[in-house]
Amino acid sequence: MDTEQTYTLADLERFEFPGTPLAVLGHPVRHSISPAMHNAALAELAKTSPRFKDWSYYRFEVPAESLLESLPLFHAKGFLGLNLTVPHKVIALDGVETISASAQQMGAVNTLRRTESGYEGFNTDGYGMEMGIQKALGSTLESNAVILLGSGGAARAAAVQCVQSNATRLYLGNRTPTRLATLQALLASLPGQTAIQTFELAQLPPELPETGILINATSLGLKAEDPAPVELSQLPLGWLVYDMIYNPAATVLLQQAIERGHSTANGLSMLIHQGARSLQLWTGADFEVSVMERAALNALHLPK
Repeated sequence: MDTEQTYTLADLERFEFPGTPLAVLGHPVRHSISPAMHNAALAELAKTSPRFKDWSYYRFEVPAESLLESLPLFHAKGFLGLNLTVPHKVIALDGVETISASAQQMGAVNTLRRTESGYEGFNTDGYGMEMGIQKALGSTLESNAVILLGSGGAARAAAVQCVQSNATRLYLGNRTPTRLATLQALLASLPGQTAIQTFELAQLPPELPETGILINATSLGLKAEDPAPVELSQLPLGWLVYDMIYNPAATVLLQQAIERGHSTANGLSMLIHQGARSLQLWTGADFEVSVMERAALNALHLPK
């Protein structure tokens, strides 16, 4: 089977996917570079371990309303692992048999691993984000103030990770007050010393500390015509700016941050590290994450 093709549920029903198949499910998903990353890592693993020679990673376009009914079919077809992207991370909670403790706290899953009777759910987004920030910006969540924009599945994982990693203060901004309240309630139930404050996206919180990390977990920036999710004029210049969006490589938010002199990074580092953690969960094997990084840069036609 062609791992570069984007498949549908009709294809899943019609074809057999040989060996040990893995896949990413999303809507839309055609833009995903996960197959390139994972297949590169699997090829590297196969050089030293014959058991990985028949492993392959695919891409499936699955509408939100079809996700739950599709999971038993992926299971029947022998898919050992599934990655979930927008809009499936919260929906999938109703379709898994068990959920890891961290994914339960995050209220979303992005990685499924096959068991004999169904799938177990994990969330590698928080880990991926923290590792991405560390590698791309040389900073950590621990002992830092964080501004987090958004309240969807990726934002939930990021917020929980901030609390678990002992950020000093977490400022939550979103356009929908009810979703913001839900996320705040979730975080209030977690152990930790992180102070939590909410704000409306129209205006950054006043009296910010001189340093910190601003993280965009909204979808604003995916389209060329999207505005920046916040106005950066009141953000102290010591703050780092991290955008989970990796394509385009420089969103309007990052362009504005660069113009103001902030250190910035996009979400490619997060994608790579959350993907690496997923693959470790499926294979139980160690590999060089740099293999996935090179494949990702190549897929995006960026310099290595």
